[in-house]
Order: sequence, then C-alpha cells, then structure tokens
Amino acid sequence: MNATATAPRLPAGSAQATLRRLILYVLLFALVVITAVGLSGLLERLFSTGAVVASTDVAGVARSLAFTLIGGPLAALLWWFVWRRLDDRAERGSAAWGLYLSAVYTVSMISAVTGLLATAASFIGSQEPLWYSPLATGIVWAGIWIWHRWMWQHPLKQPEALEDVPAVIGWVFGLLVGGFAAINALGSLLDVAIRGHMSLTPEVEGWWQPVLRAVVWAAGGTVVWWWHWFRGGGRKMGTALVDVALVGVGIFAAGITAVAGAGVVVFVLLRTVFDRSSPLSELLAPLGPALAAAAIGLLIWRFHRVIGAERSVGTRRAGRLVTSGVALAAAATGVGVVINASLAMAVSPLAGSGTRTLLLGGLSSLLVGGPVWWRAWRPLRQPQTADEIQPGRRVYLIAFFGISAVVALVALLIIGYRIFEFLLEEATGGSLLERIRAPLGLLVSAGLVAAYHFAQWRREHALLAAGSGAKARTVGQVILVTAADPKRLSEAIAAATGAQVTVWKRADAGGPVPPGVALEDGLAERVVGALTGVTAARLLLVVGPPNGRPARIDVIPLDVT
Repeated sequence: MNATATAPRLPAGSAQATLRRLILYVLLFALVVITAVGLSGLLERLFSTGAVVASTDVAGVARSLAFTLIGGPLAALLWWFVWRRLDDRAERGSAAWGLYLSAVYTVSMISAVTGLLATAASFIGSQEPLWYSPLATGIVWAGIWIWHRWMWQHPLKQPEALEDVPAVIGWVFGLLVGGFAAINALGSLLDVAIRGHMSLTPEVEGWWQPVLRAVVWAAGGTVVWWWHWFRGGGRKMGTALVDVALVGVGIFAAGITAVAGAGVVVFVLLRTVFDRSSPLSELLAPLGPALAAAAIGLLIWRFHRVIGAERSVGTRRAGRLVTSGVALAAAATGVGVVINASLAMAVSPLAGSGTRTLLLGGLSSLLVGGPVWWRAWRPLRQPQTADEIQPGRRVYLIAFFGISAVVALVALLIIGYRIFEFLLEEATGGSLLERIRAPLGLLVSAGLVAAYHFAQWRREHALLAAGSGAKARTVGQVILVTAADPKRLSEAIAAATGAQVTVWKRADAGGPVPPGVALEDGLAERVVGALTGVTAARLLLVVGPPNGRPARIDVIPLDVT
C-alpha cells in the first residue's frame, strides 16, 4: 500500500497546518536572504579584486562562502519541498504562500532596482565610481526578483491569496522613486535656470552631473512603475488594496507634494515683493525645487484622479475627500500662522523681517489651500436630502472633527501652561500675548475646523435620521448563496431591504470567478424583484446554478425560533 496516498492530510484551516506553513515560509525567506547576502558578497569581491579573492578580508570571504554554500543548498531543498506541495489547492490558497511571495518580491525588487540604478548613476561625474557593491547586490537580487515573479505568475501554482500585493508594491515603489527623482532633476535644472550655476561649485563637478544622476533614477523608477501598472496588470485589478494605494499614494501623497510646492512658490513670490531683507539669490533658492514639486505632484495627482474616476464611484469620492482634506490642512495651518504673525505685530508694531516673513508664509499657505479646498469640498453645494449624502462623508467629518479637536485641546493646554507660568514667575520676560500667540493661533484655526465639521455632521445626521424613518426594514438578515459577483448582489439586497447580508460561495462554482464576470445582465434587478413583498427575520437566498442562464433564484424564509 502506498504510504503517501494513505497519510492523513491536515485540514486547510487547522492550527497545525497554519503553524507548519508559517515555519516553512519564514525559514525559506531567511535562507533566501542569507544566500543572497553571501552571493552578493562573493560577487563584490570578484568585481573589486579579480583573482585575488581572499587577499584582504578573510573573515568577510569566509562569511560569504558560508552563507552561499550552506544557505544556498538548504534554500533550494526547502523550496523544492514547498513547490511540490503547491499542487494542493489548499496550499496555494493559504495566506502564507501569498505573504511569502509578497515579502521576497518586495525585498528583491527594492534591492535590485536601487543597486542597479546606483551603479548606473555612480559613473556620472564621479572620479572613482564605487560600483562594485551596488552592482553585485543588484545582480543577485535581480535574479531572485525574476525567480519570484515567475512563481507569482505561474499558471498552476500562483497564489490565490494576496495575489495583488506584488503588483501594488511594484507600482507604488516605482512611482515614489520616479516621482522624487523627477522632482530632484527638474528642481536642479530650474534652479540653474533661475539663479545660474555659480552656487553649484563647478570646480567640483558640472551642474549637469547631479541632474543627469537624478534623471537615471527617475527613468528607472518610471520603468518599474510602468511595468507593474501596465504589463503587471495593476490597472486592471479591481481589489480594495489597489484602490487604497491609488488614493493613498497617487492622490494623497501627490496632493501633499503639489500643495506644499505651490505654497512655497507663492511664499517666494510674496517675499520678493514684500520682504527683500535677504539677498535675491537666497530668496530664490527654494523656487526651483518648489516649482518642480508642484508640477510633478500635480501631474501624478491628476493622472490618478482620472484613473480613480474611471474605476468606481467610491474611488472618485474618496479621491475628492482626500484632496479636500489635504487642502483644508494647508488652509487651516495658514490661518493659524496668520493669527500668530498678526498678534506678534500687535505686540510689537515695529516687528522685524522675521514676523513679516511668518505672515507671508501663512498667507501663502492660505492662498493655496483655500481655493483647492473650496473646489474639492464645494461648501455651497452640500447635500439637502439623505439620498444625496455620499458614503465616506461621515467618516471624513468625524475624522477631521476628532483630529482638529485634539489639536485644539493640546493648544489650549499649552495656553493654560503659559498663563500660569506668566502669573507665577517673579520676573517676567516679555508680555503674556507674546507667549501665547503661537498656540492661540493654532487653537483658533483648529477650533474653527472642529466647529464647522461638527455642524456638518449634526446636519447630515439629522437628514439620515429623517430619511431612515421613511424606509421600512422588511428583512433582518439574508444568507446569500451564489457563484456570481457577491458584492454587487449584496449591495442591491441591502439597499432594497435594509438587511444584513452574509455571503456563502457555492461549492459547484467551478473555480474562482473574476469580480463582475459571472453576474448576468439584470440579475441584481431580478433578485431585488424576488424579494419584493417578502417579510422575514431571516431568509436564505440561493442564486444559481452557477452556469445557468437565466440564473434560478430561490427565496427561502427561515424559522429563527
């Protein structure tokens, strides 16, 4: 009798199976990293010393040989054992397999890209390029990256959990590297155009050399982003992680960069007109990088805003709320700084250039953040009925109210501390207003933000309470059994009945169904029609069979007693 065929197999979700997978993949990850470190160390010495490998660093060579010759075979043996077990669908569907691939893919991609780009940039303008270490690191980790990318896209053994993580991490990393490098390159180029190249110490290197090095990094990051976004299928993935990364990085981070850059540009322009206390070359120093940050940030923000609008209504709404939040934070900061500077001028009418510079900084932040917030939030076009209140607005209102309330509380405590300190000191230095003007400005701006968002929340809460009274809840809970897209069906059921929907996947679905593909035309409307007039505390809703057209719909009330 075959012992392998009769050996008991642990259930997919058992604690022993989870622990076994965790230990295996942690060991495999550690062995892969150890082997990569050893190989990169040997390659570095081979590139730098040629045939004399162990002439200087005996301990380093011994460590690299041990990591390579011991860790390498162990990693290969453990990988072969894991790879054979992936014929079982329970192994492919485990979170541990997807988590391992995501972790190694991320580490190898970052190490390979940074190593190879650092090698390419080291040859530009450097007298003695130190390319040995980054090149060795880049080559080794590039091989591991390609290997794990092949496993990630394997037609039979690719992970069924966290399968979108490598693509998301890839295009996010490429976007960040390419964006920051592009800002650096364009900022340096604009600085040369605005102020000339005399401040760049041309006796050491030409002005074009740091620009060209930044261009290399920008091109490499753009290639990584393009590969994962277009070729890797990132733009076609409809998962929540893709939407979160798109809004968080493409809109939120890019919005902060664009608003901050535009604010610095306005600040520099205001200083050149109203505050010429410093030399013109010093005043114009931040202008080039600020223009680059505003331009690149706006370009990235606009691209992802358009992409988000094409993906779903929820992503478009989230992008608008995030844009509004970034602009509101800038505008509120500007209000606080303006109040601070105004109080300083009230205390000392002959205030110097420092107070004037502070006032111009607050005005620039307010002039940039205010219009952007007005355009994104549209305060004059607020919802008038419960149906007009978009999902996510209440979370946004509560979040901003909570954050601004905490800031106001901290500012109030600081003001109280300064007042008591002023009253208890025997010899006072400076006026009380001079001591509290900075936290007072913060308190006023944060208080205004908290009061506005609390008023909006109260207003929308009343609208929702009035609207919910008009809708009768006919079903308490619906257990939906389907092979179609459960998200669209559950949303339609919840909207029609107000019930809590629990989704069960049919076992005869015939494999994973891409979201939205198996939902036939009009199925959601048919399901809602089947529930019309049904009143029950709990019911079972079976939609199927999975490949039938039209799908059969069975509504079965359940006895909850």
